[in-house]
Amino acid sequence: MKKVAIIALSALFIGASFTSCRDTEKSQKEEIIEEAQADGSEIEIKDGGDKVKIEKANGDEIKIKTDDGDVKIKTDDNS
Repeated sequence: MKKVAIIALSALFIGASFTSCRDTEKSQKEEIIEEAQADGSEIEIKDGGDKVKIEKANGDEIKIKTDDGDVKIKTDDNS
């Protein structure tokens, strides 16, 4: 019985850690978009928010793509 309880608690902690990591990525995406809005950058949103392209005044581009909950961020610095 003790072994079952330890395994159950371990599974709970592992599940919670995966969930918290996923939320961090989403907030990073939102943070980048809010920062771009504050800078007056040009923001283009496609596919219902799955693809976001941000073009800054200095020519830098940031592309954010969301696939099945995975957030991919690509930056192209033209400096």
